[in-house]
Amino acid sequence: MMKQTSLVPKRRFREFQDNSAWEQRKLGSVTNSYSGGTPSVGNYEYYDGEIPFIRSAEINNDSTELFISESGLKNSSAKLVEVGDILYALYGATSGEVGISRINGAINQAILAIQPYKGYDSQFIMQWLRKQKQKIINKYLQGGQGNLSGLIVKDIEIEFPRFDEQVEIGSFFKELDHLITLHQRKLDKTKALKSAYLSEMFPAEGESEPKRRFAGFTGAWEQRKLGEIATFINGRAYSQNELLSDGKYKVLRVGNFYTNSSWYYSDMELGEKYYAEAGDLLYTWSATFGPHIWHGDKVIYHYHIWKIELSGLFNKQFAVQVLEYDKVKIMSDSNGSTMIHITKKGMEEKEVFLPSVAEQERIGLFFDNLDHLITLHQRKLEKLQNIKKAYLNEMFV
Repeated sequence: MMKQTSLVPKRRFREFQDNSAWEQRKLGSVTNSYSGGTPSVGNYEYYDGEIPFIRSAEINNDSTELFISESGLKNSSAKLVEVGDILYALYGATSGEVGISRINGAINQAILAIQPYKGYDSQFIMQWLRKQKQKIINKYLQGGQGNLSGLIVKDIEIEFPRFDEQVEIGSFFKELDHLITLHQRKLDKTKALKSAYLSEMFPAEGESEPKRRFAGFTGAWEQRKLGEIATFINGRAYSQNELLSDGKYKVLRVGNFYTNSSWYYSDMELGEKYYAEAGDLLYTWSATFGPHIWHGDKVIYHYHIWKIELSGLFNKQFAVQVLEYDKVKIMSDSNGSTMIHITKKGMEEKEVFLPSVAEQERIGLFFDNLDHLITLHQRKLEKLQNIKKAYLNEMFV
């Protein structure tokens, strides 16, 4: 049995620091909860009505794809929910996701609606469930298989402070979530803006001039094969015993572009073509693919990375955007497949369009500034997400 005195978080608001310990309650003892159902899809009269039909992937949305009619509601197990109700996803890929309903509507059987009794705060409970999502999944859905149920969720034990402290904590995280959402929107908007500019500032299929250009630049772009203006240099393959836990040079692998937490090293002295230094243009072609400007120390780059050396006709920042634009096209042509095969010969044979070097420089600088803005938004977003994670760990028992 957990001692009552241990139910105190590491961090509390000043006005609650002298309050008593939190108390443990089963969720089902402090809330009313129910799940819904789905009207028969074979009866068209049950759909296209005025009642938003909330499915598990939409619990945090302010709109729904489907609507049901009053007849559909009455002749099925669908249940109504209101703005402010907690919505908890029980089934499939969204199991364990939780949110506060932003609309009045109806729910299906994959959602559990949770309505706290007096003295218990919705935001507080929702934030606790969101924090504990992975633990709940690991405990009840071993290997990610199966579904949660209302009985399982109602049996979950949660530690509660007094109501006024619950409200303060819930409001704090609600504001933090709002700030995170704003930064996510800024990031998404800037990425969408870049995507739109890429489609307009590079020639469309079958064209030799872009729709949008900087003032002073005219005329058709010249078509060249990538292999004529860029040299793709293979990285070095390593056996496991050649990779050290410490050494003179870091060995740059594909994953290191996304995290610095796991590095291998090498003491080998190799030809200069096998090293990448700050400012070099690299291209990852296995697992994830695309161009990168290397900004770190001198490293040995792995076999699944190419170093690209450019001719004087090909500006580096412009080349990055050409390769980014090509990546977008590859992804759109893949129909969602993750098995995308990229070869050195295939890259060298690609046809690209080049304007004058002066125009390349203007375009390259423009997109480099956009990329910098995207990176700033990404870092701000990640910082806020990390702050929230830290506060969740410290402000809940």
